[in-house]
Amino acid sequence: MAEHIRGHERVQEGTTGGFHTEVDLGLSRPVALHVPDGAVGRDSIDVLVHFHGAGYVAKHAAALAELPMVVAVLNLGAGSSAYERPFADPALFPGILQAAADAAGVAGAATAAAPRPIRSVTISSWSAGYGAVRAILPVHGGRVDALILLDGLHTDYIPEGQLLYDGGQLNTAKLHPFFTMAKRAVAGDACMVVTHSAVFPGTYASTTETAAWLVSDLGLTMTPVLEWGPAGMQGVGRAGHGKFQVLAFAGNTAPDHVDHLHGLPAFLGLCTPE
Repeated sequence: MAEHIRGHERVQEGTTGGFHTEVDLGLSRPVALHVPDGAVGRDSIDVLVHFHGAGYVAKHAAALAELPMVVAVLNLGAGSSAYERPFADPALFPGILQAAADAAGVAGAATAAAPRPIRSVTISSWSAGYGAVRAILPVHGGRVDALILLDGLHTDYIPEGQLLYDGGQLNTAKLHPFFTMAKRAVAGDACMVVTHSAVFPGTYASTTETAAWLVSDLGLTMTPVLEWGPAGMQGVGRAGHGKFQVLAFAGNTAPDHVDHLHGLPAFLGLCTPE
């Protein structure tokens, strides 16, 4: 199904200035790296690691950031398990960060002051990409300064396939790494933005249901709103405290889901490194 009332604005694929390269870390696909011109020559670098979705969107967002970020994009296929399984190797995420730092060093080699160590780490994920985040946070969560989940936080129902409406429950064990990060953000020690649509998968928990669980267990309340968001999105609710935000948007079609990815440039701006 598709809906054509809202604009569903899209970041246009094109040439993004800066340095582009790829690195093979033994995965099914290489990690795509981009160093925007604005990130070259700084004393330190800010890194954005993005999981799932068109890489040019993340590169565009990183280049437009208040402090341009070195970006690493990883696409490993369909389903959250395709992202979660590789990160059972605790060395993989540090390897991605090192690859980003190395790319920044290569890009800055011709300048008087090549970029230096990593100052901040931001993770963004869209849709199934949250699987990687779920594996990373328990091991490397302390190294993550900001997390942006774009319509992509799911879990199972317990019993399997039994909807909340029919008496089922969320498998909250799979949500605890995100809850821990959210508590850090509420306390102001990190930044976390969660967006969700009204898409209802049916066989597993929706992003609406998981976001509602986060908000409730943090002791917060969703406030209804009616406002425009990025990419022609229609905001219908928000909750937050400290540096934690949940943003609810209307729409239960495929274009509505894709809107969240293309809203990354705006959502990234909500977690500007200090």
